Formats: sequence, C-alpha cells, structure tokens
Amino acid sequence: MICYIVLIFIFLFPKVASLAVGHQYSSMGTQPILCGSIPGLVPKQLRFCRNYVEIMPSVAEGVKIGIQECQHQFRGRRWNCTTLNNNLAIFGPVLDKATRESAFVHAIASAGVAFAVTRACADGSATICGCDTRHKGPPGEGWKWGGCSEDVDFGSMVSREFADARENRPDARSAMNRHNNEAGRTSLNSNMFLRCKCHGLSGSCEVKTCWWSQPDFRVIGDYMKDKYDSASEMVVEKHRESRGWVETLRPKYNNFKPPTERDLVYYESSPNFCEPNPETGSFGTRDRICNLTSHGIDGCDLLCCGRGHNTRTEKRKEKCHCIFHWCCYVSCQECVRIYDVHTCK
Repeated sequence: MICYIVLIFIFLFPKVASLAVGHQYSSMGTQPILCGSIPGLVPKQLRFCRNYVEIMPSVAEGVKIGIQECQHQFRGRRWNCTTLNNNLAIFGPVLDKATRESAFVHAIASAGVAFAVTRACADGSATICGCDTRHKGPPGEGWKWGGCSEDVDFGSMVSREFADARENRPDARSAMNRHNNEAGRTSLNSNMFLRCKCHGLSGSCEVKTCWWSQPDFRVIGDYMKDKYDSASEMVVEKHRESRGWVETLRPKYNNFKPPTERDLVYYESSPNFCEPNPETGSFGTRDRICNLTSHGIDGCDLLCCGRGHNTRTEKRKEKCHCIFHWCCYVSCQECVRIYDVHTCK
C-alpha cells in the first residue's frame, strides 16, 4: 500500500518528494491533478481519486507527515526510517517483509492521511467536507459546544477507502496491512480531546465553548511507537473457504493477551540492522551519531552493535549572553562552543 500512496505524494509534492525519491517528476508541480496519469492505481483508487480530487493534496500531505514522524520516532534506533533517493520504493526492501517496522510504517502513514484530511476539512481547505456535528452529546458543566469539531470519521474513511484498496487479497500480508492501517487510524479516535476557549470581558471565562480536536501529530507518533514496542507476533494459518484458500493470522503465543484493533501485528522477524545488507534494506549503523551517556538503544554500546565508536570535536557557533532591552528587543553575543561528537565504527 505505502509505495502506491507515495506515488500520489510524488505527483502532488514533487519538490519535497524529490528529496527522497529523485527528481524524475519535478516538472509536474504546477500541472492539475490527473488521476489517470498516476501509475499503479487500482480501479477503486482511480475512482476515489476522481471523486475526491480536491482532497488528494491532503492525502499526499498525510503521507509526508507520516514519513517525517517515522524518522523522528526512530532517529536513535538502528533502523531510522531511512528513505532512498531515485527509488519509488522509498524505504527500499525493508517493507517487503512482514516485520514490526513494516507494521509501524503502514500504521503511521494511514494515520497521517486521516489526520491531514481531517485537518483540511476543519480549516476550510477542502469544501467537500467540514466540521463534525454528529458526536457532540450534551455539553458539560460550565461550557457549551462551539467552534469546529474535527470530523475524524471522514478523514478515516478517506484513508480507509484509498489506502486499503489494494489490500483485498486473501493472504496473510494483506490481512496484516489492513489490521495495521486500521490501528493507525484508530489512534486518532483514541487521542481526540476537548479544546476549549474562554469568552468574556478582560479575559474572564463567563462563557466557555469547546470542540473536539485532534492532538498534535507527535502525540500520535509517540502512541504508535509504544504500539511498535509492544507489537504482537502472529503466525499464518491457511484454511479453505468457498472462494479458495485463505490465509489468516493468529497470535503466536496463547498465554499472551491477544491483540486488539489498536495494536500492531507482524509475523516475520526483523534483521538486526547492524550491517549493510541490500537484500533486507539495512544500511548498517557505521558513522551514525551515538549517545555516549545513554544505556538505551541510542547509546554507543547498542547502536554501534559492539563495534565501538570514534570521537571527534566539533566547534559550533551559538547565541549567548542574551539581554532583553526595554522596549522591545533582545541582543545576543555569538559564542563558539566545543562539543564531543561520537560516531559508530
């Protein structure tokens, strides 16, 4: 699923996408969206694109923020969500396997699409959708409904209809992708909160209006990273139905709590990502910056896979001795500080 959504990303945001997937589409930035010209779309995706062409830029924006969040969450891990230049499969072969990493990428990208579409509807960027008027319920004590509640159901519908369109095969990988896509979208519902604003003279709160809001996407990233760490390992089972052989997933360990719709699932082990391996998509960890004082995965012992690390000094210019002047500006001096930088051997 991810590689085909990335095609949308390339066509709608070529300048940004070229940082990850090359410059072959850089001339398309000012052209109107032509759904039929996007390669790889199945008929259901093509119909969706034509029916909802107005929100396709939000679909692409959602993929972008999903990739950025993946890179933030894994910035200190052996696999750091690296993207490739000049390659439509921007994560390389990493997503070919049904691993935890693949589960996370599918979930965060699906959540990103739902998030971006929902936000576009609420801020008026898209005219075919708007605010949520269905899930309000009675107001609470001291406040009333107001503002624009974000319609996460519509955003999730868009993500589901487009992203899951290719996941209709009766095999284990499609079942895994569908589950993890939905887990990503469910994370939005789980983290919606009431945002409120006070109204009154001199900042008083005589009247308070509230509306449902999505959190910052970093909250979603943190939430999904926890789900990655506790992902459920599954096994593949085959059984015959009227349509033929069908593959399904069941938990590998019966003594563990079975995964819910909010949990991530996988059924293949991850490589250790210590050494470069073009078959698995591992870039290794040589020359990666590590944290000498950390005992976690970002520490030099674990990140460098026991190979040791090098240390160099680095001079950095920084603002210092800043003074606030009335009224109203700040003046700073420029200082040179020396830092130790540790990199994996």
